[in-house]
Amino acid sequence: MAATVSADTPLRPARAPAARWSRIERRTSPYLYVAPFFLVFAVFGLFPMLYTGYVSMTGWRADRPGTESSWVGLENYRRLLDDPFFWNALKNTLGIGVLSTVPQLLFALGLAHLLNYRIRGRTFFRLGVLLPNVTSVAAVTLIFVQLFGRDFGLVNWALGLFGVDRIDWQAGTLSSWTAISAIVTWRWTGYNALIYLAAMQSVPFELYEAAAIDGASRWRQFRSITIPMLRPTILFTVIVSTIGALQLFGEPMLFGQQQDPTTGGSQHQFQTLALYSYNQFWGRFKYGYGAAVSWAMFLLIVVVVAANLLAARRMKGADAS
Repeated sequence: MAATVSADTPLRPARAPAARWSRIERRTSPYLYVAPFFLVFAVFGLFPMLYTGYVSMTGWRADRPGTESSWVGLENYRRLLDDPFFWNALKNTLGIGVLSTVPQLLFALGLAHLLNYRIRGRTFFRLGVLLPNVTSVAAVTLIFVQLFGRDFGLVNWALGLFGVDRIDWQAGTLSSWTAISAIVTWRWTGYNALIYLAAMQSVPFELYEAAAIDGASRWRQFRSITIPMLRPTILFTVIVSTIGALQLFGEPMLFGQQQDPTTGGSQHQFQTLALYSYNQFWGRFKYGYGAAVSWAMFLLIVVVVAANLLAARRMKGADAS
């Protein structure tokens, strides 16, 4: 027998609070998920950067008590413009950056193209190219120091087979740049190759089949299909590699271990901006001036990345037209 509802029976209240809470949860949950990252970044990234900017405006020196709050404004940055060691460090940073970034990305692109073929044991080779990147930078650099040794280095021995005299790799500017660039290239080529390989996996295979039917060689397919499809990925690796090159620290520091590691050689021939900043902080205890060097390096990175993005947009606009 069906139940009847009398007029005096109270109606069930609407679920307005529950629906409202559900809407609030949907709107706020994404922010709560990403909040830990921004909190960590604010504590360990943003605050140190801003505090370093403040210190760069002071004349703080650890060997002079009471200078912690001595405000000098932009004086440290003005001194940078007249500092020959700063410009030398900038030249070394850019030189080593070009010598390491360009070959690194070219080798990575070619290596990824080879690993993209269906070869036996390709999983083993794909994992193997990443081993240099997971190896300690200290261990890698110390081994390369022995390889580039003047008297008993394997590199000089190999060059001697072709009649080339021994090279003191740490003494010269170009030779030290080449040796340090070889370390950086060896460590990061495999990492970038895997990034390129992942991007190549997303290229439709039908494009290669159509090109092969039209008689295009593998080199032509690589130039006309792979490279254009990988342009966003190539731009990403260029930007990341450029930032890494401008922050180069461990390799040049350990490469000059036989001398003061923060000077970058007896004539500062491979002292980078990061090494120069470290030298000002912990070698000369000029905290204010060292912070100014760090901020100058940060501004340089911003300029270089912006230039890369602008060049990429122009290339994209030229292709669209």
